Amino acid sequence: MNSTPFQALACPLDGKPLHLAGSTWRCSAGHSFDVAKQGYVNLLPVQQKRSTDPGDSKLMVAARQRFLEAGYYQPIAQAVSKHLLSHAEVRSASSLFGCLDAGCGEGYYLRELSRAESNSRPLSLVGLDISKWAVLSAARQDDKKSPLCRWVVGSNAHLPVQTKTLDSVLCMFGFPVHHEFARVLKPGGLLVQVEAGVGHLRELREVIYPTLKPDTTSEREVPEGFTQLHTEPLNYQITLEGQALIGDLLTMTPHLYRASQEGRARAAALDELTLTVDAKLMVYERK
Repeated sequence: MNSTPFQALACPLDGKPLHLAGSTWRCSAGHSFDVAKQGYVNLLPVQQKRSTDPGDSKLMVAARQRFLEAGYYQPIAQAVSKHLLSHAEVRSASSLFGCLDAGCGEGYYLRELSRAESNSRPLSLVGLDISKWAVLSAARQDDKKSPLCRWVVGSNAHLPVQTKTLDSVLCMFGFPVHHEFARVLKPGGLLVQVEAGVGHLRELREVIYPTLKPDTTSEREVPEGFTQLHTEPLNYQITLEGQALIGDLLTMTPHLYRASQEGRARAAALDELTLTVDAKLMVYERK
């Protein structure tokens, strides 16, 4: 793995560059943020929170980690890594290739990117999530002596990243804030966005809900400040065996809280479930 933690963080209170001194990040105005013993830094001030514990819960994060590490979304990770590493090869090799995963969860996609990296261009990685439980999980999986990534608790709406310092941004099944992505990307930088299609996990939804809303598709507008380079469907089937794995899938999605008690009970009674993975990968270039 040829990657290093990203350095160009910004103060979430005033936007000034942050500098790491020992185990504390400081800006010139005197704001300081300590690195937790697990290796991450919390750059989510209370005024940017909508609740006391925003984002995915500890339970959701643990379930998603088990599910992703089992490899069911590896084709998605491979497609994303291919586009990013191809882009890294054509960018100037005089500097690190900076990549932010905006909504990184427990860090699965950045770890897969780092494993896939094969050229001499070093990656400079930063994973950000509004859930402290997700970032804590990601940091715990990193090597404390030689970390591959900078792990940050923060918000996509106010990215604690200096302007025009990134070569690429990932947004995986998350909440894109395109004007912020445009701000932190260098001209010619890449945004790789993956979102669920209308058929995604349909078989699970048919189990837990009495009826499904009609499928609707609409053409997504190209975000302001970007040019669309590529779209790619990612469609395949997976089979989950065992109640524990099916339970993990349900727990890691918002469907757990949207489904009725009866719907959750029907899912809990299943020993096997074949599912459709239906996702869309979109690649944009910063103008």
